[in-house]
Amino acid sequence: MRKVVAVLLSLIALNVYAAGNRQTTVVAGSQFTAVLGSEPNTIDPALNSAVDGAIYLHHAFEGLYKFIDNGRGIGVAVPGTAEREPTKTVNSDGTVTYVFTLRNGLKWSDGQPFSASDIVYSWQRLVDPSTAADYSYMIDMVVNATDIMAGSKNKSELGVRAVNDRTLEVRITYDCPFFYEIMAFPATFPVRKDVIDRVGDQWTFSPSTYIGNGPYRLKEWVHNSYLLFEKNPNYYETLNGPALIRFALMDDANAQLTGFRSGEIDFIEEVPVDEIPRLIASGEMSVADYLGTYYVSINNQRAPFTDARVRKAFSLSIDRNYIVNQITRTGEKPADGFVPAGMTDVSAGSDFRRTGGAYYSLAPADYQSNVAEARRLLAEAGYPNGQGFPVVEYIYNTNDTHRAIAEALQNMWLTALNVTVTLNNQDWAVFLDTRKNGDYVLARDGWIGDYNDPINFLDMFLTGGGNNNPQYKNPSYDSLIAQAKSTAVAQDRMRYLHQAEDILLKQDGALAPIYFYTRPYMLNPKVSGMFYTPLGYFFFKNLTINP
Repeated sequence: MRKVVAVLLSLIALNVYAAGNRQTTVVAGSQFTAVLGSEPNTIDPALNSAVDGAIYLHHAFEGLYKFIDNGRGIGVAVPGTAEREPTKTVNSDGTVTYVFTLRNGLKWSDGQPFSASDIVYSWQRLVDPSTAADYSYMIDMVVNATDIMAGSKNKSELGVRAVNDRTLEVRITYDCPFFYEIMAFPATFPVRKDVIDRVGDQWTFSPSTYIGNGPYRLKEWVHNSYLLFEKNPNYYETLNGPALIRFALMDDANAQLTGFRSGEIDFIEEVPVDEIPRLIASGEMSVADYLGTYYVSINNQRAPFTDARVRKAFSLSIDRNYIVNQITRTGEKPADGFVPAGMTDVSAGSDFRRTGGAYYSLAPADYQSNVAEARRLLAEAGYPNGQGFPVVEYIYNTNDTHRAIAEALQNMWLTALNVTVTLNNQDWAVFLDTRKNGDYVLARDGWIGDYNDPINFLDMFLTGGGNNNPQYKNPSYDSLIAQAKSTAVAQDRMRYLHQAEDILLKQDGALAPIYFYTRPYMLNPKVSGMFYTPLGYFFFKNLTINP
């Protein structure tokens, strides 16, 4: 029955895509079609927290910095709306002042002039508590940002000001080593004040109000079918990419692969799980590096998971090797910590994960020892052999791989701990809201680095943080993150961050890491010029579609 339903859903999804595809007539080779996921929860730069949404935003908007191809297919951050690198002054009190000069003649996608005051408004909006942006903390190094987010200062006091139309001054509290990368992150992208003042939160719903400053602009959005972007004629550079980029909104892996093989889709990331080994072996599927961690969010505020022993028991009973070797099978590495391998430690070439070490053994021979310890912890918490443990629910979103992992976890927890976990598969937008609001007990989760610094994987768990899905709270942890953010001494920063990860996993078992991501994808072999960053962003703006 499940197979029949999957086939029907595949046909329905492909028909919806084809129906949408017929609504726009284009010249052959001038349209590129990609699938990044289903209907996005939001395409507002300040409110987005998903990788698929970030890719849309990178095409429709541009920050002070942007990503370009380094000549080897990897994106590197360089000045974007900024004409060149800013001047930088380290002040006597330890604060740092940056002065950016914007490019001359910048315009919004509707032709209206763009100025430094647009960035000031957008950053003030980002930290304004009324915006409720998950990523407000991304610019918490800007002077007064923390107090504004806490409600103790007005957003007008944020340490950013327009000296004139082309000059922007930014003051930050310490010499932040990853500040330039933050300038290329979607949450910092500029948005239009007059439009948002006029239509409010609905500004993203229509091409007439979804005004950006990036290389492409929104032409059409057929909800649950596709987003269609066209070249922005007011962008400051001439683009060599496709005239149209269509992001088909689909979550069924069978439908995506069918569309790819038929030539209707040029880029996909999801295929049926059973197809993965053959597609990789044949060279049809590529696998890119990815700085990210797939994990189980455990709601620390929901009994019985208010007890750290219960949380650790659930984590230890996961057979991570089985999941990467038998389910995902695209080169993922079992996770023995939360911060993934590849994150720089004190110096270039050093690795935070190797320095921090493992929090549990991943040796296949040690899995039974992990299970024995999990059973001991669960018994110590009052549930010997799972007796008296309530039935709990694990939520995930529609995706073949997520489903297969959910079913494996369900079986592992039953076998190892004798506890019953039910599964709840939710649509993407519903799932995001449920998890964000803490209306769950166990949830599928993942985090991709926004910049190459381990604090990006740890400051999200500050008390009350917008991306703190486990609802984790620990004053000692908060203090260590604050200390890491207040010093520019690399050795001290990393020591605080390692100590924070120790509290998060070794002491509190706040969540259950499963594996470190890779990024599999399939690209039409007739297409060249795509580039990518290990942060998860694919860029299609310079593509060539060969006949």
